[in-house]
Amino acid sequence: MIRQAKDLSPDQRAVIESILGRRVMENEAISVRAINPPALSGARRSEILSGLQEYFAQVDAQRSPVSADQADAMIDEALRSARPNYRSIR
Repeated sequence: MIRQAKDLSPDQRAVIESILGRRVMENEAISVRAINPPALSGARRSEILSGLQEYFAQVDAQRSPVSADQADAMIDEALRSARPNYRSIR
């Protein structure tokens, strides 16, 4: 479904702006699409989880040790780079 921003009701505009985290310009087109996640069997989920645990164990083994405060600061920095309006709740 594609809608023109100028045709949105005030409530629809408020929801879209809340999701986007910014104002919507009148000349923008808004596209919304719902996607069904793929069905995974319990065995496949376990296989994926095992692979992720193995991957992160390898990453952890290669990283330099840091304090909890340093780790939190790095995570906050990464979140702010991906989401400029991110604010830590700590």
